[in-house]
Amino acid sequence: MSPQELAELVADRSPRGIAATIARLVHTGDLLPGDRLPTVRQLAGALGVSPATVGSAWQTLASAGLVVSRGRAGTSVLPGSAGRLPPRYRALADGPSARLDLAAGAPDPGLLPDLAPALARVAARAPGARAGDYLDDPVLPDLERLLRSSWPFVPQRLTVVDGAVDALSRVLEQVVGFGSRVAVEDPGFPPVLDLIDHLGLEPVPVALDDQGPRPDALADAVGSGARVVLLQPRAQNPTGVSTTPARARDLAAVLRPVAGQVWVVEDDHAGAVASSPDASLGRLLPDRVVHVRSYSTSHGPDLRIAAVGGPADVLDRLVARRMLGPGWTSRLLQHVLVDLLTDSRSVEAVARARDDYAGRRRALSVALARHGLDVPPGDGLHLWVPVHDEPTALVRLEAAGVRVARGRPFSCDPARATGHVRVSVGALRPGDVDTVAAALAAAAAR
Repeated sequence: MSPQELAELVADRSPRGIAATIARLVHTGDLLPGDRLPTVRQLAGALGVSPATVGSAWQTLASAGLVVSRGRAGTSVLPGSAGRLPPRYRALADGPSARLDLAAGAPDPGLLPDLAPALARVAARAPGARAGDYLDDPVLPDLERLLRSSWPFVPQRLTVVDGAVDALSRVLEQVVGFGSRVAVEDPGFPPVLDLIDHLGLEPVPVALDDQGPRPDALADAVGSGARVVLLQPRAQNPTGVSTTPARARDLAAVLRPVAGQVWVVEDDHAGAVASSPDASLGRLLPDRVVHVRSYSTSHGPDLRIAAVGGPADVLDRLVARRMLGPGWTSRLLQHVLVDLLTDSRSVEAVARARDDYAGRRRALSVALARHGLDVPPGDGLHLWVPVHDEPTALVRLEAAGVRVARGRPFSCDPARATGHVRVSVGALRPGDVDTVAAALAAAAAR
C-alpha cells in the first residue's frame, strides 16, 4: 500500500488515530504479515504531519505486537498469533473499541429473561441432588414435550446440544464427508463458513433476495453437486431476510426431485425473538430436513442450548457420537430452560424483547431512509447496510465512535464481496438512532 493510499484511509491524524487505522487494516487482512509499511518520512509527508507523529504511532503498533522495525529494512507487519478464533470469526471480534459497539451481534442483556428466579426455583426442586445415570436420555422428557409442541414439523427424534454451531457441526459430520459440496447462503454467518472450511467441505454460494434463498441459485448449487443445503429460515444473519412460505414451497420444489440425495439443515438461530413465522422446509420434506433452534439469543448465550430435530437415522447417530464426547448437555441447564419456557414472566420478557428488537430495526431503517439509504428493517438483530467502500466506511465510522462488523467475512468468497457492513441492534438505544444513521450514511457515501 502506497503512502498516499494509506494516508487517504486515516481520518484522525493523531498518533493514536494513525495507529488505530493501521491496526484495523491488519485485523481485516488489508495489510498482511510481512507487508512493508511506508517509512516514517513518507507517511508523514503524505499526511502532512511531523515525522515524530508517525514515529509515535509506529511505537504504539510495535508495543502492541502488530509491527516490527528492522532499521534500514523498514517496518513490517508481524505474523499474528494463531489465536483462539478461526479466521472469519476473528474478523468479527477484531477491531478498535468504540463508544457504541454495534458489531458484536449479541442480544441486549437487559432484554433477556431474568435467570435468578429460574435458578432459584430449579435449585429448590433440587434436580441435581440425584446424580442420574450416564445412560439416561440426553434430553429431559419435560423439555422434549415443550419442544415437540412448538416444532415447525413433526420430527422423528429430538435432542439438545451445546449451541447452534455445535448442532450444525454435529449434523454435518453425520450427513456429509470430507471434500463434499455444501450449498450455503451468500452472504452467510462467518462461523458457519469457518466450520465448513474446518470440516474440509466446499461451500457453494446461494444468493438471496428479499424473500429468501433464490430457487435458481439453489438449483445451480444442487446441480453442481451440493449434497447438503444450509439455510437460515428466518432472521438470516447478516441480511435479516426471512424465507416466506411461498419461497419455502419453491425451494422444496427444487429439492424434491433429488430429495433422496440431498439433506437440508436449517439454523433457526434467532428463535423466539424472530418476528417472522418459521417457514421450515421440514413441513414439505420431513424425511430430509434437520432443524436447529437456538435459545442463546432469546434466553441467554450462557445456557448454551440448541435443540435439534429431524429424521431418526441422523439424530440417533448424532446422539451416539456425543456419548463418546460430552455425553449430554447439562440436565441442570435443561431444567432452567424448561422453567424459562413455562414461567409467565419469562415468556412475557421474551415477547417484549422480540417487539423491542423489531422497533429498533424499524427506527434505524426509517432514519437511514431520511439520509437516502434504503435498508429494509428485516428480522432478528441485524441490518445489512451497503457501503461504497468497506475500509473507508469503517474508518469513517470509527472516527464517529461507532463500530460495526465488516461485510467481507460474511461472503463465501471474500475477494469478490460487495461493500456492506452489518449493524446489530442489540446495543442500539433510541437516543443513538439518529446519530448512528447519520454516521452510516456518511460512511456509505463515495
